[in-house]
Amino acid sequence: MTSSTVRTDNTDIPSSNSSSSEITKLPFTLGEVKAAIPAECFQPQVWKSLLFFFRDISIIAGLYALAYSLDSWLFFPIFWVMQGTMFWALFVVGHDCGHQSFSKQKWLNDLIGHLSHTPILVPYHGWRISHRTHHKNTGSIENDESRYPVSEAEYDEMPFLQRIGRHYLFLLAYPVYLFQRSPGKTGSHFSPNSPLFKPSEKWDVITSTVLWSAMVGLLALGTYEWGFMWFLKYYAGPYIVFVIWLDLVTFLHHTEPDIPWYRDGEWTFLKGALSSVDRDYGFISHIHHDIGTHVAHHIFLNIPHYNLKKATEAIKPLLGEYYHKTEEPIYISLWNSYKKCHFVPNEGKVVYYTSHNQ
Repeated sequence: MTSSTVRTDNTDIPSSNSSSSEITKLPFTLGEVKAAIPAECFQPQVWKSLLFFFRDISIIAGLYALAYSLDSWLFFPIFWVMQGTMFWALFVVGHDCGHQSFSKQKWLNDLIGHLSHTPILVPYHGWRISHRTHHKNTGSIENDESRYPVSEAEYDEMPFLQRIGRHYLFLLAYPVYLFQRSPGKTGSHFSPNSPLFKPSEKWDVITSTVLWSAMVGLLALGTYEWGFMWFLKYYAGPYIVFVIWLDLVTFLHHTEPDIPWYRDGEWTFLKGALSSVDRDYGFISHIHHDIGTHVAHHIFLNIPHYNLKKATEAIKPLLGEYYHKTEEPIYISLWNSYKKCHFVPNEGKVVYYTSHNQ
């Protein structure tokens, strides 16, 4: 694998705590990276964005119709995998909306974002804001959000149940994360008083929480009317597959033994953005909207997913060894990172994942 992936978006870039003279500089700047990308890559095409949204909705509806008509336990496991994968694809459409790369109209982004995320129990605005925090601080041990490393000392002192959840049940972690975030951080994605949010974001958070609660209510009503097996067959099964996809992709893009993590004094936005890995998910890549093309996305959030491959090809010559992509099969990467990526050293400005097994 080539290693070194940094994520940088072009808005709300935080300043470093240290002067530039104290930080090891990259051989290129954010401006130079942007200049290498064709200008049209930054322009969303609403018709194309909507086409992907309605494509996903149509496939989801078709799969539901097929599962209902067959009503066979021989088919339901297949349905769960297929529908859960489509839930994940729909999430990625909402992901573009959250980054304002779906269109240039915020109202349309928010509308499609809610329509994409609410049915799969993702609080759109709560997620959008915390995900923005992740992108602004990718690769920063102190400030990253979601999947970031703990120090060896923190790992050794981690409560047993928390360690089980983080290192053994991590592919089912997302619903828990929505309520209590990751180790060392407090707050939920549903409360406007959470440390995640600014006072000005109160009504956005409330809106998403109300819609999420309404979806939970609809599922509860359906379960009451048609029984738990209805819920299992038509929602819980696909939802679990969706959660596995979300946690798997998040884990694989940011958890690699060769990817650097930075502490204050060495972290910069562009370094952090490059602390990610591009992956090929085979035929699934097109289904889930090329989310595996992750490096360019982390550098510039406003590139629509359908332009990421073109943008990546444009910046690869400039990034050189700082661009990371692996051709390793997904299951091998997952196993290697699972074994080797438990914590980072207690000391050091630039550190890498390791474990007691090494």
